[in-house]
Amino acid sequence: MDREQLEKHQIPVYFVAVIFAAIAGLLAPHASQALGGMVTPTIAALMYAMFLQIPFLDIRNGVANKRFMAALLTANFVTIPLLVWALTLGLTDHPAILVGALLVLLTPCIDYVVVFTHIGKGDSKLTLAATPSLLLLQLVLLPLYLTLMLGKDSAVIISIGPFVEAFLVLIALPMILAVATTAGAKRSRVVEGWNNAWAWMPVPAMAAVLVVVIGSQISAVVKDMDKLLPVVPVYMSFMLLAPLVGAMVAWAFKLPPSTARSVAFSSSTRNSLVVLPLALALPEEIRGLAAAAVITQTLIELVSELIYIRAIRALVWRKI
Repeated sequence: MDREQLEKHQIPVYFVAVIFAAIAGLLAPHASQALGGMVTPTIAALMYAMFLQIPFLDIRNGVANKRFMAALLTANFVTIPLLVWALTLGLTDHPAILVGALLVLLTPCIDYVVVFTHIGKGDSKLTLAATPSLLLLQLVLLPLYLTLMLGKDSAVIISIGPFVEAFLVLIALPMILAVATTAGAKRSRVVEGWNNAWAWMPVPAMAAVLVVVIGSQISAVVKDMDKLLPVVPVYMSFMLLAPLVGAMVAWAFKLPPSTARSVAFSSSTRNSLVVLPLALALPEEIRGLAAAAVITQTLIELVSELIYIRAIRALVWRKI
């Protein structure tokens, strides 16, 4: 199997990984807890692999399409946060799942959204080129959104320390290494060989992250399912409304079909795997339930994406 075939069949690979992890996590919950310590390094490896695919050195080409970038940023950082705020108003009596839901729903995906956009006939190259902007803006705006939506009287206290640590370990370090690798590949055959080898890694790395994350957390999700029930309607509503919001913004900016689908996919796909360590870094009394809320969104989203690759293609057609 070559790399193109691997990427073509990655969705079945991910679902096999999810099913395997869920079964293993439920059958051996104590053994699966040991996987928790592997979450951060595995996600860091995934981010390095994904960053190697992002054309950081040619970022100006990605932001040159000003209408697309304006629509993408408006959808993800104006309309979607308003939607999330409205959907989570009913969770104020459940602070742990509220903060978990806000963490995951306020952060647009920067990795496998590119895959689903490609399968759903969106412009995956533009989406890929826009990921640095999405990443940097969500890191800047997330603390502001949390402050506004949790309120001053919230029982949840979020320290900036874990956010800084997660940013350095999961984002900054892999990004710097990826940029250095890309630059070095132009001057060294050894580095070029390393770079080419890692070009195979996004799919296996994503599968590994799914195994580690779900395997280590699924028992907690099942154990706390009764406590998580209030957040399930929120996620289901987001699943239904987010692509419509993205499509409406794309329509307002008069984008052509392929780029409009990119905005719809980005609006609907969240950064669950990256924000999970942030949830696990919350105060001890809420971290378990907040992390379970993040994982619950991941499980719902994986199913949603299989619907999106057909529904968004049909929804965002030539009328936009």
